Amino acid sequence: MIQIDWKKLNACVLAGALAVTASVALMPITSAVAQVRALPDFTDLVEQVGPSVVNIRTLEKASARAGSGAADEEDMLEFFRRFGLPIPNSPRPTPRQKSPQPQEEDQPRGVGSGFILTADGLIMTNAHVVDGADEVIVTLTDKREFKAKIIGADKRSDVAVVKIEATGLPAVKVGDLNRLKVGEWVMAIGSPFGLDNTVTAGIVSAKQRDTGDYLPLIQTDVAINPGNSGGPLINMRGEVVGINSQIYSRSGGSMGISFAIPMDEAVRVSEQLRVSGRVSRGRMGVQIGPVTKDVAESIGLGKPRGALVRGVEAGSPAEKAGVEAGDIITRFEGKVVEKSSDLPRMVGGTKPGTRSALTVFRRGGTKELTVTIAEIEADKPVKVSADKEDKPKASSIGQVLGLAVSELTDAQKKELKIKGGVKVEAATDAAARAGLHEGDVIVAIANVEVANVKAFEIALSKLDKNKAINVLFRRGEWAQYAVIRPAR
Repeated sequence: MIQIDWKKLNACVLAGALAVTASVALMPITSAVAQVRALPDFTDLVEQVGPSVVNIRTLEKASARAGSGAADEEDMLEFFRRFGLPIPNSPRPTPRQKSPQPQEEDQPRGVGSGFILTADGLIMTNAHVVDGADEVIVTLTDKREFKAKIIGADKRSDVAVVKIEATGLPAVKVGDLNRLKVGEWVMAIGSPFGLDNTVTAGIVSAKQRDTGDYLPLIQTDVAINPGNSGGPLINMRGEVVGINSQIYSRSGGSMGISFAIPMDEAVRVSEQLRVSGRVSRGRMGVQIGPVTKDVAESIGLGKPRGALVRGVEAGSPAEKAGVEAGDIITRFEGKVVEKSSDLPRMVGGTKPGTRSALTVFRRGGTKELTVTIAEIEADKPVKVSADKEDKPKASSIGQVLGLAVSELTDAQKKELKIKGGVKVEAATDAAARAGLHEGDVIVAIANVEVANVKAFEIALSKLDKNKAINVLFRRGEWAQYAVIRPAR
């Protein structure tokens, strides 16, 4: 017969139960600690970079009349009306009182942010923060205030540099944009709604985001609000990788989509501003547009890429180089032009006077051209004059496509600076669906130039009317492609 020592058995069971309970209790704690350790800690970064971030207030001169309290009095009356209080009697000026002389006074204009670029007082911010300001006040984290001098501001890139008279300031470290990755943590410090030294954090949502501006921007989900403009975007190494510049918002507040100017581009702009107070950019003198998939396939380009030349300015470097409306610029200085917005950035970053190589796609083939880059200037308005001459009789050879065309007059050719083409007198059905209008001038069809109506008819007669046909046309001084797809 087996005898059981119940005291020892109970002790063993109790010890085992306690061990299991302890291990179960420790599991969530250990897991929670691991999760906490995996989250980023921004405290050291704030201590490191925080002193380099400044608050920027701008003032403007405004005319005011001394002793004028009409606006204040109206506000006070509205207060009494809203809360149902009795309206007090207020003295009214008598007709004999003379109007006070206008005086100039400083009026608050806006609040933004900035950061110290050099220890001797150079500060970087957004151009829109200081635009139109008569006076700029910079406040450091130690509460010292300085009147700042605007060294230069560039509206195209939205970068500005201001200077305060101070030394030994804590300058930021500039980060390498090539190391910045989508998904990594970043932090912003600024003055949203005037709240100094506010810290927010998030991740990089996208790089090279094309928003239609001159520079490709860094997209983040960091909370950015009015007043953050001009403040730094900081990586986990404590380096500034961008200048917080824009937000996407339907309410005026943060919606989780914000944009920053890449620091490498901002530094290049700031160097020019520091030297000359302005930024010199290259130009060719072309108006460009995107290349759609339909156009790329129909003209034999393959995938949509490059920049479609819609117009060439008279006497411009592009005209002298032989660039024509309807060309598609696919390379600049050997670099591929993936999309139309790439070209202005490439050309703009080229020093004026530089001879640059261009590769263009023209009517089914490529051509190599050389253009001498000029300095950028104000855009010229498009001039379109009315046709005062009698219209020639229209040809209806293109009725299958919904086109009726006529000969161009010599005056029209001279005005548009073209050697030939046909004028659209009517566009219906397939042509209208493709976007052609009365008054457009067709200069090529299916990659074949058309000098006149006869050439247009010959080119059209050789085409399969049941297949899509690409048409290069001019509208005023602008050139573009249309793809006509006959109804089936």
